[in-house]
Amino acid sequence: MFELTPTEGGGWTEKVLHSFNNNGSDGANPQAGLIFDAAGDLYGTTYDGGNNEPCCGGAGTVFELTPNGDGTWTEKVLYDFIDNGADGTNPVAGLIFDAAGNLYGTTSLGGTYGWGQSSYGDGTVFELTPSADGTWTEKVLHSFGNGTDGINPGASLIFDATGDLYGTTTGAAFTTPDGVRVVARAGRRLDGEVLHSFNPNGADGASPRAA
Repeated sequence: MFELTPTEGGGWTEKVLHSFNNNGSDGANPQAGLIFDAAGDLYGTTYDGGNNEPCCGGAGTVFELTPNGDGTWTEKVLYDFIDNGADGTNPVAGLIFDAAGNLYGTTSLGGTYGWGQSSYGDGTVFELTPSADGTWTEKVLHSFGNGTDGINPGASLIFDATGDLYGTTTGAAFTTPDGVRVVARAGRRLDGEVLHSFNPNGADGASPRAA
């Protein structure tokens, strides 16, 4: 994690805020951007790392960076994903907050469905809820790959005015032309209504990787 500060004359000075350490507790290999909360803390995800399956690189984390008065930052792992056939794994996208301070995101792998192995699950949408004692509780809102929706989300989510979540997946798990991708609309129950299936037929797009 780094910060770039502009200097006089048009230059920039870099400062490393945190170096990830895949040591069985910290995350590793972040692939997404960061978000701030109202207090100036930073939140993000790592694709690998965490305290689950350190022998295999870990299933990824959600982390927080808090600024200290001396200019340093302190990292705290808020959640370690579990490769257990139910939880999501290996997030590649960033997070979003709702008005109540809950965090929402996607994982590219994991969940209920997949190739018969938890590590090859088709991805999830998850929610993290803070508690008064500083811990966070994760809830899987939707597991991709049930045969009717998309698979392997690679982007963060957005809310509409009614609280529904929108996002994209990089693949499709249902019978369509090869390479079809989907855009999904989902309510609080995350029903996974498909709004559009992309068709790489020379006219339509394919493989969205952004919200």
